[in-house]
Amino acid sequence: MTLQLEKNIRRWEAKLSLDFCVASNNNGRTVIASRKHFGPLVIQKPFYPEASPCHIYLLHPPGGLVGGDQLTLDVNLQQKSHALITTPGAAKFYRSAKETASQVQRFNIAAGALLEWLPQETIVFDQANAQVHTEVALTDDAKFIGWEISCLGRPAGNQPFTDGQFVQKIQLRRNDRPLVIERALYQGNRPVLSAPWGLANHTTAGTMMITPANQQLLELIRMQVQAESPDLFSVTLIDGVLLCRYLGSQAATVKKIFTQVWEIARPVVQGINVCIPRIWNT
Repeated sequence: MTLQLEKNIRRWEAKLSLDFCVASNNNGRTVIASRKHFGPLVIQKPFYPEASPCHIYLLHPPGGLVGGDQLTLDVNLQQKSHALITTPGAAKFYRSAKETASQVQRFNIAAGALLEWLPQETIVFDQANAQVHTEVALTDDAKFIGWEISCLGRPAGNQPFTDGQFVQKIQLRRNDRPLVIERALYQGNRPVLSAPWGLANHTTAGTMMITPANQQLLELIRMQVQAESPDLFSVTLIDGVLLCRYLGSQAATVKKIFTQVWEIARPVVQGINVCIPRIWNT
């Protein structure tokens, strides 16, 4: 019955391309140089709650993905530009009888530019077949602060992730040199969900990447965040990339912890304090 219903549902393919640059006649403010979109993946107008960075809210009006849906986001930051991209709510992958729902985001960051990729969590419903692929390409001294938060099932609603598949890929490169390449495969009723070497029965996992980073920043986060974390949180420094890991049971907790990391890291990376997107408070 589920398969027959899925065949009758219209598939959504949506693409959004954004190009950011520094406006020479606007006090160095970052603006959108070009914007192209196809299907239900759009943005609101740019926001400027601080002097020059451009804040963008990414909108997907359908509110979730089913089998066969495909979302593609391409973002290009020209030299010395600064953009912050977030979402007003969680991304959702609903159950699928067979077809894969996919979300691909590709970020190209030129020299001297900074992208802050701070989306809300991704919720993978039971029986979903989903994949998320994030690629970050840095040039020379380009900067990146970003996170990915995944929630398997809806334990609070008594809907655990017992069947289905979720694939998450993350790639971070600088001048085509790999810095971080990861692939995680989560399948219902498999040992990875419960084993100590896997999720150990935790339902929420988060990865945060910050670059460039140094030993001083690593020690600050270990002292001010890791020591106070109520769940499993770790931070390491590899090839100038600060990698933060989280395992727990609440998306709100990981977002709070990653925001604390962001508050410490942004002044070090960019020399300015954080500016919390107003949409997070609604």
